[in-house]
Amino acid sequence: MLSNRVGGDAIEARLTALDTAVDGLLGDNLSGLSNDDIVEVLQRMETSLRKAAAVGHRLVVETTERMIPAHLGCRSTGDVLIGTLRISAADAARRVKGAKKTGTWHSADGEQVEPELPATAAAQHAGAIGPDHVAAVARVMRKVPYGLGFDEITTAEKILADAARSVPPEDLVKLGAHLLAYLNPDGDVPDEKERKRRRGVRIGKQGTDLMTPISGLLDPETRALLEPVLAKLARPGMNNPDDPESPTGDVESESLDRDALAKAAARDTRTAVQRNHDALKVALRQMLSSGVLGSHRGLPVTAILTMTVQQLEQSTGIVTTASGGLVPIRDALRMAETAHPVLAVFDHHGRPLHLGRAKRLASADQRLALIAASGGCTRPGCDAPATLTAVHHITEWRDGGPTDITNEDLAGDACHALVHDGPGGWKTRVAPPGAEHPGRTEWIPPPHIDPERTPRVNHRHHLGDLLAAALAHYRARRETELREHRRRWLRDSTGDANDDRP
Repeated sequence: MLSNRVGGDAIEARLTALDTAVDGLLGDNLSGLSNDDIVEVLQRMETSLRKAAAVGHRLVVETTERMIPAHLGCRSTGDVLIGTLRISAADAARRVKGAKKTGTWHSADGEQVEPELPATAAAQHAGAIGPDHVAAVARVMRKVPYGLGFDEITTAEKILADAARSVPPEDLVKLGAHLLAYLNPDGDVPDEKERKRRRGVRIGKQGTDLMTPISGLLDPETRALLEPVLAKLARPGMNNPDDPESPTGDVESESLDRDALAKAAARDTRTAVQRNHDALKVALRQMLSSGVLGSHRGLPVTAILTMTVQQLEQSTGIVTTASGGLVPIRDALRMAETAHPVLAVFDHHGRPLHLGRAKRLASADQRLALIAASGGCTRPGCDAPATLTAVHHITEWRDGGPTDITNEDLAGDACHALVHDGPGGWKTRVAPPGAEHPGRTEWIPPPHIDPERTPRVNHRHHLGDLLAAALAHYRARRETELREHRRRWLRDSTGDANDDRP
């Protein structure tokens, strides 16, 4: 029983009600619930557990600020948690770190101090994210460059917190890596001289088993040239030397048996590195025999680079490839001097393209436009690069949707399969003019993911636009707050209750 001090009775009543509710759930019969009911119970339980974790952070703050460890003869708050809760040292450390990042602490004079990650703290208090999300946001924010402005840092944390509401922690870490690359395009990239010094591919001596070790470092340009080759030839089911029935050669060939490919992919047990090896062998064989690698998803197998006019003018920053790679601007410009790469340059605002076609399959020009415009799969949370996507009809072809650039966008094979009319199916549509992101492809989740079925867009490949919009919104809100503060100060200083001057 809690003591009878102020607030003790109310907290005792809430804890008793919580114990009673959990005991009741432990004894309830779940077999009578429908599948949808089970999903809803899982979601509501998770929301409650996440809110409970936020309460735990508040208790960690109280434990630390009251110096309870010293009173109990413990060295730290973590030791208190380990001893009193019988949890692991790793779990205790995570809780203490979470409290430091999202807890509301107090200054020496008792004033509340805003959490270090305020947007993340708000999301956890709402039960929208859990401790693993908090740890992921904190891990990304630790790597934000020190020279970044306060506004940019605040906005970056808000972007991560908002994304955490709809993606798992693993995807949040991937998003953070792309966000850091955008915020600090040159900071962690060694200069060209250093890259030249470190580049190399080491081919070792052939062993008694006739296998040859290989190691080394590829410079950004070499990787950008290699990635589309592997994306084409290392596809599961293709070019498998362990499977006599595995299709070989050109995956885009009209004569390729698609059913055979699907069956070969299902029984393909190779790891990703093994598929890369086999693909490299096929590529070398093709280059030696004919010098022609064919096409991949309707496009020449080549490095596709996207940059802005600003990057071109300033000759600084990082450009992206269709396969999701990052290439320093100088390397990209050097690649563009040859005829092999495809270079797409957008102005500061981006120009809308309209390419119509009477056939079901998108043309190469349409796919190039979509690669430059979308950058990769458009399903929210998916980070698949453009080379691993197909052209998706937003309004299905069978429903009268045209093969038009305004009715097409990119979707990975697995994501494309999620769009259907059955239970659990997603829907896609073009965001209307009044939407937050007009013209972008919106994905509408099924009820078991979002009962409200709120349309979502994928920001993974548009971090620059997202950061700029969020930053503008943040600065506008702060300016409004400053004007309101000045108005109140003038009113108080002049004693005029009706003074509404700006």
